[in-house]
Amino acid sequence: MGVRKLGYVGLDVSDVDAWTDLFSRTLGVGATFDKIGTEDVALLELDEFKYRLALHPSEQDSPRQLGWIVDSPAELDRITRRLTDAGFAVQDGAEDEAELRGATHLRWFTDPAGIRVELAVGERKARPAPARPADASPGVTGLGHLVLASPALDELRELYESVLEFKLTDYRAPGLYFLRCNRTHHSIALAHAETTGIHHLEIEHGSLDDVGRAHDRAVAHEVPVSISLGRHMNDKAISFYVKNPSGFHLEIGYGGIEVGDDWVPHDFGTSDVWGHRHAETNPFTARAS
Repeated sequence: MGVRKLGYVGLDVSDVDAWTDLFSRTLGVGATFDKIGTEDVALLELDEFKYRLALHPSEQDSPRQLGWIVDSPAELDRITRRLTDAGFAVQDGAEDEAELRGATHLRWFTDPAGIRVELAVGERKARPAPARPADASPGVTGLGHLVLASPALDELRELYESVLEFKLTDYRAPGLYFLRCNRTHHSIALAHAETTGIHHLEIEHGSLDDVGRAHDRAVAHEVPVSISLGRHMNDKAISFYVKNPSGFHLEIGYGGIEVGDDWVPHDFGTSDVWGHRHAETNPFTARAS
């Protein structure tokens, strides 16, 4: 009970067209456009629900909101009490915001890193199935997880583990922690950095062949592959990463494991079974080697 999964991410982006072009050419993902107030918002069609990734036009690139799906109104009230007791000011989302997200109930607060965190009840389907390339099997299936890096690492861990009741799955000493709210290995990872930002978002795929075909499309369209194809040590997912127009990574992945209540958190040591060579310096190497 409680927080069930990562539902959506909103981003302020300076080049919406470049983002939608990247998703269209490399992942076969289209976009619809909606309004919140007078603002046009691009909604990327990762699955049959209204959206998982929203792009808000802005002069600067930064995280706008993280949206978590909550099981029920009763659980939303319970989590709200926990947040309030911990000193967070929880507010109701506006009617047009809830409408855009397809939610029946929406509340939000600001996390220790300064990011708006939303708690939503309800998801509204917008289509029977999203359009995909002819060779997809089935292609992109949704939003997997994100890695959030911030100087407020300790405070973020306290929020997610002690208040929102996420469970620690594993970690790499001294500053990278993987947390889950369901059986998926992790829905968020928290890391230390000098400034707050998203290190990467993972886009789930339905098969290993889909990851390979996305890799072929990325190379064919000269999309910068920032981390080469490889398999992670901890969640066993096979993936590669590309740089998106806002400057952080998109992980294109498949095959992450699920874990149960008997899982014992541990330092998983080496980051990868094979591959995942970084085109640029890995910011976690010095702190998590």
